[in-house]
Amino acid sequence: MNDNSALTPQEVADILKIAKNTVYELIKRGELNSYRVGKKIRVDLKDVDEYRNKTKSVKSTNQPDSFTVNNKLNSFSEEELVRNNGFVICGQDILLDILSRYLQLHPNGIQALRSYVGSYNGLYALYQGNVQMATAHLWDGDTGQYNIPFVRRMLPGVPAVIIHLACRLQGFYVAKGNPKGIKGWEDLKRKELTIINREKGSGTRVLLDEHLRKLGISAKNIKGYERESTSHLAIASTVARGGADIGIGNEKSGLQVKGIDFIPLQSERYELVIKKEDIEKAPYQAVLEILRSQEFKMELEGIGGYDLTDIGKIVDET
Repeated sequence: MNDNSALTPQEVADILKIAKNTVYELIKRGELNSYRVGKKIRVDLKDVDEYRNKTKSVKSTNQPDSFTVNNKLNSFSEEELVRNNGFVICGQDILLDILSRYLQLHPNGIQALRSYVGSYNGLYALYQGNVQMATAHLWDGDTGQYNIPFVRRMLPGVPAVIIHLACRLQGFYVAKGNPKGIKGWEDLKRKELTIINREKGSGTRVLLDEHLRKLGISAKNIKGYERESTSHLAIASTVARGGADIGIGNEKSGLQVKGIDFIPLQSERYELVIKKEDIEKAPYQAVLEILRSQEFKMELEGIGGYDLTDIGKIVDET
């Protein structure tokens, strides 16, 4: 096979030993070059090799379904930061990719860079001044609140504004037909079950850990707890292939994978966090206008999986 060989997404998945849906996500995030031939997506072998070489220096998990995303906040070049006025939106949901596109086209907008890190690390980056906007879906088991307790603890002395984006259903991914009869969090006490976990710092990982704490379940007694993957799609794909009995993620992503049933457990609040000192600046006002626009809301409704009732609403000023 020569360097110019055109590969299908499935062939790329076979080479990288990942799920085909993960290939599509890499392409969507701009990490893997692709092109169209009619309605079909194709990837050159040389671009697959380039992707592999680019990620070799990044520590990865030893699981075949996990993949490396460009999530280091210092990975942006000085030229990129200057060109984009250092404006970085942090978070992993496709909603933010769409928001970035709208922001680039807005009269008072800006071209934003995207950093695909989890909620905890995103808030830390905002505190350090490395990103301008961070998203969070962090559940506090003691108060039952999302995000507000974490923002107040993780941005000490930094007044912040929390803007609601959407509510999403979080739950378990299980094999089609739920052959193990899994119902909820209490099932994590069953020693015969194996899970596939999200990476440290993600909102989903925090959700799991908070429920384990409240139920008095030791993580070391759960098979697969140390096995991590960095996307909902990869988690669901692992369960579909029989690599785990339980995965945790949102409903929208799980329904994209064949061979999966979704067990809803709780509704989570996905929200945007910015520093209060920035809210009157033009790009931030543009973001608020976009979030509250009917056009943006209609595009998200077309994707499905979001409750957009309070999108654009300021829910807390710390």
